[in-house]
Amino acid sequence: MRVDMLGPLRVELDGRSTGIGGPRLRALLARLALEPGRVIGHRTLIEDLWPESGEAGAPESPMVALHSLVYRLRRALPEPEAVCSEPAGYRLALPDDAVDILRFERLARQGREELRAGRHAKADEYLSRALASRRGEPLSDIPRLPFVEAAALHLEEIGLGAVEDHAEASSFLPGGGPPIVELERLATAHPLRERLRALLVGALAAEGRRAEALAAYEIHRSRLAEELGTDPGPELRALHLSVLREEHARAAAPAPPARGGRRTPLTTFVGREDERRLVAERLAEYRLVTLVGPGGVGKTRLASVAASDVDVRTHVVELGPVSDPGLVPHTVAAALGLRSPVDPVADVVDALSTAETLLVLDCCERVVDAAAALAVELLERCPDLRVLTTTREPLDVPGEALCPVPPLSPEASRRLFIDRARAGRPDLHASEETVDRICRRLDGLPLAIELAAARLRSMTVEALAEGLEDRLGFLAGGNRLAPPHHRDLRGVVAWSWEPLTGVERAAAERLSVFPQAFTTRHAEYVGVRASTLYSLVDRSLVERDGDRYRMLDTIREYGNERLVENGGALEARDAHAACFLDLAERAEPHLRGPGQTAWQARLALDHDNLLASLGHLRDHGDRAKALRSGAVLGLFWAIRGDHATAVFHLRSLLDSPAAPGDVADELRPAVCAAYLLNATFAGALADARTVVGPPPKTSTPVGAFVAALLAMAESRTGEGRAVLEPHLDHPDPWTRGMLRLARAFLDGTSGDIARGADDVEHAVRAFRETGDHWGSSLLLMSLAYARSAVGDTEKATALLEEALELSRALGTHHGQRVWSAMAHIDAGATGRARELLEEVVADATSVRRVASARICLADLARYEGDLEKAGALLALVESAAGEKDPSETALYHSAAGHLAAATGDLDEARRHLRAAFALADAMPDLPMLAQVSVGTADVLRRGGAPERAARVMGAAHVVRGGPAPRHPDVVRLTHELSAHRVHYDRAARLSTEEALALLREEHGKPG
Repeated sequence: MRVDMLGPLRVELDGRSTGIGGPRLRALLARLALEPGRVIGHRTLIEDLWPESGEAGAPESPMVALHSLVYRLRRALPEPEAVCSEPAGYRLALPDDAVDILRFERLARQGREELRAGRHAKADEYLSRALASRRGEPLSDIPRLPFVEAAALHLEEIGLGAVEDHAEASSFLPGGGPPIVELERLATAHPLRERLRALLVGALAAEGRRAEALAAYEIHRSRLAEELGTDPGPELRALHLSVLREEHARAAAPAPPARGGRRTPLTTFVGREDERRLVAERLAEYRLVTLVGPGGVGKTRLASVAASDVDVRTHVVELGPVSDPGLVPHTVAAALGLRSPVDPVADVVDALSTAETLLVLDCCERVVDAAAALAVELLERCPDLRVLTTTREPLDVPGEALCPVPPLSPEASRRLFIDRARAGRPDLHASEETVDRICRRLDGLPLAIELAAARLRSMTVEALAEGLEDRLGFLAGGNRLAPPHHRDLRGVVAWSWEPLTGVERAAAERLSVFPQAFTTRHAEYVGVRASTLYSLVDRSLVERDGDRYRMLDTIREYGNERLVENGGALEARDAHAACFLDLAERAEPHLRGPGQTAWQARLALDHDNLLASLGHLRDHGDRAKALRSGAVLGLFWAIRGDHATAVFHLRSLLDSPAAPGDVADELRPAVCAAYLLNATFAGALADARTVVGPPPKTSTPVGAFVAALLAMAESRTGEGRAVLEPHLDHPDPWTRGMLRLARAFLDGTSGDIARGADDVEHAVRAFRETGDHWGSSLLLMSLAYARSAVGDTEKATALLEEALELSRALGTHHGQRVWSAMAHIDAGATGRARELLEEVVADATSVRRVASARICLADLARYEGDLEKAGALLALVESAAGEKDPSETALYHSAAGHLAAATGDLDEARRHLRAAFALADAMPDLPMLAQVSVGTADVLRRGGAPERAARVMGAAHVVRGGPAPRHPDVVRLTHELSAHRVHYDRAARLSTEEALALLREEHGKPG
């Protein structure tokens, strides 16, 4: 299928053309076709199609209107499947060349590139094809919405440029050149386009019509003087002078400026649109521009491409091989083709003074002083000269404008990797997630990405990703024609390391102990002065990250190697660990009160540093300090919702019990409490006794908390309640809230709904008294579930929104939004649920939380009958890399079981639902058990056992604490099983223990 918009919009398939009825329908197709293959977000489409939002004519429900419009478009297209639904928007699944506008832009761009390279016949071919594809005014029958106006203006500019390029290219061909009458028409229609005027003057002169050529020039000069108060540009003035001297002939028609020293690259240039634009702006404003950035970031290639964007004579000089500063002027002279100059600077000045010129001095870092001195000398003596330099540190001279060159964006990194990899492996197939993981490991450095991609000639993508654990040793032996310092990753970093002073090297090595961004205070803690840190920033070994500083992982790995070799690793890591233990201990009291929000955010900034500190203290330091740090981090992880992280690290901390009498023995219960709290949320209590060991004394609140959660893990709920009882009126409100929270866990496990609600209410009051947002938010969510279970939707919704607001203040709202969405689904508010889940998918950085949101979105799609979309969302979750915690795995199996039942695959549904039930039962998670059991009831109903289905529904509602009467599955099944109400009622009168027994038996039954 093809979409043509260079004229009235039409769609072609197999030679047959189809019109698209309806202006808004054409606008939607045009918007998607302008960016084929890319997902256009729902919000972007709505804003582009209905920019008058809030005014007459705008739809009341834009999202519904958009979905309806997409449905109509699919029906109108000869290939409906070309419009693909994605979680975040819609995508037109067509290649760029299937859209005539993009094909036109590509041909025009290729024509210009061939013209600049002096290949006039090839340029004429491309440009002729481009211009022949136009059928009239582009986008002419599409409503003049802002995005259409912008696209039309963009196309008009490209079209005029193509006309100019074609006129210039054809003028070099035998018998070529556009008709003068056409040039006159275009010059009249666009009186201020100087290039069109130059082409007209040149063509008239070449035809021997010298007087008309001079008159055409004078018309233009007068117009500029009258309307703008300016003169024609230097190229047109030079052409005018040549006509006056009768030097102009067709053979001397306007040609691209000479571009000495430039070579045509053998590979595509990927990304860097923003940097390329910045360099162009800088060169237009300043005469000396310096590209600065770390080794391997692509400064040389960017300079080459940026130079090709400037329409002046260009010379490129490679200074990387030059080690003697005195040879810099001779190297430049040689690059300009000057033979054995006696005074190289004077001769270079003479060579560069004849016309406007751009001089590129590449790779200046080893001779930066000499390069800076020469650049200043040449700029002062050559008024029409501009200089573009690349280096790892600024030249630091007057008039210099800097262009920092950062690593590639994730999207550009991915494109570069795939482009280079497929050069050697045309059959390459790799998931986007795997490629992104590789590129992240390589810091988005183009050189590292290209070295890694070359490795795929001899290994799999998975083996490559694993090998990058030792990236410096692994990525060696690259392009054999590259300079030595660009042939492997270690050489790239070493090239920057060697010129450092002894103090700078020692500082860079010590800073490599920071696994993430750090402050000047942190740097001073490990023995690096601020002045030395700033020097390393100037040399592109450290980069500024807001008010913090960071090393690229590649540079940090090299610094770590040097630190170990030089024997300073233990001292530096001790200092680093002490720094972040101090931070954790300062944070601890604030995490339990009104300062929780600020300190949680503060610790989040240093999460990786805190982890490194904990690991060092555990493996090489003082166990007491490690336990002190672990207790704080355990609470921090609980507040953040990083329960799996907490379980993993606290388990390793508790693996080796303290010896009797060890001072660390007194600190262990706090770490055990943090471990059990997070393990409860993560559904990882199965081996709690093994990890924790003998419970501490229950005479203290923390000991009672640990003993209670251990009892819950081992189904000894009565004992758990008993150890908590003496402490429930503790004078400290936060302690009181945590103890009530522990008893609420026990209440839920035993099915004591009434007492559980009472304990939750008490805990909420206690947490509110102390100013703790986390505990309040968590328990308000629990209350909301309880209210929705009995049909009190209004109260449940109010509690959910209050809980969400508190979690937003903490910055932990991604996980809370998923929980809130699930509660909204229970309450029947599926619209609000979708809104929350789509926000999570759009902004969450955690793969786990995106997965949970996608699972819930799959359920929403199933409720609406879109089983295909539901399956696609669950497939994304299943294929995602990384471990999933038991709770998320249970959620996935539950959704997959419900979906399989809806598609009629009852065996597959039973397999998933039994797996989900086993996981939920082991946690135990009663709401999840109820949700899974509703799916099992659906399977039984579809399989011809409605009485069993009704009993399972009744038992599920007992376990949950109420029927959740507005949940879409419950609403549907209640209606479908209404004839078997007696079986439901009988099961609904069971005790919690009896209901659990019924469900366990049902999930163990075959068929």
